[in-house]
Amino acid sequence: MSNVSVKYSGNLCMECVHNASGAKLAVTPSPEHGGKGDSFSPTDLCATSVACCASGVVGVYAASHGLNVDGMEVEVSKSMASGLPQRLGKIELVFKMPDRPFSDKDKLVIERVAQTCAVHHSLHPDVEQVFRFEWQR
Repeated sequence: MSNVSVKYSGNLCMECVHNASGAKLAVTPSPEHGGKGDSFSPTDLCATSVACCASGVVGVYAASHGLNVDGMEVEVSKSMASGLPQRLGKIELVFKMPDRPFSDKDKLVIERVAQTCAVHHSLHPDVEQVFRFEWQR
């Protein structure tokens, strides 16, 4: 059985279903590719996957080291490279960390852990990936 099923429902809309859970996600092309911009585009999903993966590994690390990162938010920006073939050029992630007394060592390790995520390492090295952390204290 496949992990995800994608159905083209017409009018440039795709419905993605996570087969194990039944969770659904709508995907449409970005406006520059003829879409309406009314949902995630495929490149939005790619950039968002880096943020979710990095947040997940930070969460796992934090839980196993007695740290609380609940409330961590990640702002995701992406831009396309110029020229052909069309591709992502840059993904920028800004981690907004919760207001907790993290030590300097904790901060350093968390920042390094974020960059161990599988999606980050699965993208082509020509896709620039910027990870920035904003610590409250």
